Amino acid sequence: MKKILLLLTFLSVSLFAQNFQMHYDFGEGREHFTSTIEMFKPDEYGATFFFVDFDFNNNGNKSISLAYFEIARYINIPGVKGLSGTIQYNDGTAPWGPLGHIWLGGASYKFDVPFGLNVDLLARKDYLSDGLDGQITVVWFKSFFDGKLTFTGFLDIWTFTDAADEKDIVLLTEPQLWYNFGKHLSVGTEIEISHKFLPPDANGEYSLEVNPTLALKWNF
Repeated sequence: MKKILLLLTFLSVSLFAQNFQMHYDFGEGREHFTSTIEMFKPDEYGATFFFVDFDFNNNGNKSISLAYFEIARYINIPGVKGLSGTIQYNDGTAPWGPLGHIWLGGASYKFDVPFGLNVDLLARKDYLSDGLDGQITVVWFKSFFDGKLTFTGFLDIWTFTDAADEKDIVLLTEPQLWYNFGKHLSVGTEIEISHKFLPPDANGEYSLEVNPTLALKWNF
């Protein structure tokens, strides 16, 4: 039953997705595939964005070991060009424990520059963190050489109250570089750079994590 529900979820999401990505992760100790389904759909009131990630790294058959999704709704604020309100939800599960649930809300501003640049200022409520936290999200998009090359990605910085009741700062950024063969097929790379996002090592220490991928993308 779980497999059927997962398949139905995958198919229903795929019907509305703008792109499908398949990454091979070369990070130390990782070496597995990750699929991403992504959609951004503007409308007269604002825009909706979501993505769904699956890691394929279970022992033995390399089936799904991690599932994670984010969904965000943006609502235009009348009279202020580029400004919108937003509410967002993140959730997922991993071998080391839950990845959500997390509610976020705040304001988003699209800067009037020669490339795509969007900044969100958010209040963040993570059920694993005591109290209310804050997050800043920066998203960028830039095309080069008549659309043959695309540089895109995001940067998230947020606060988190740890088990010792101390406020930490978490960093996660995933720049992507794509070569576009046409309207549909792209090949490229993503580099996941993080600090205090992944679990600590055996000594309880955190380090700067850098995990590159090699990827294919199909744009619908």
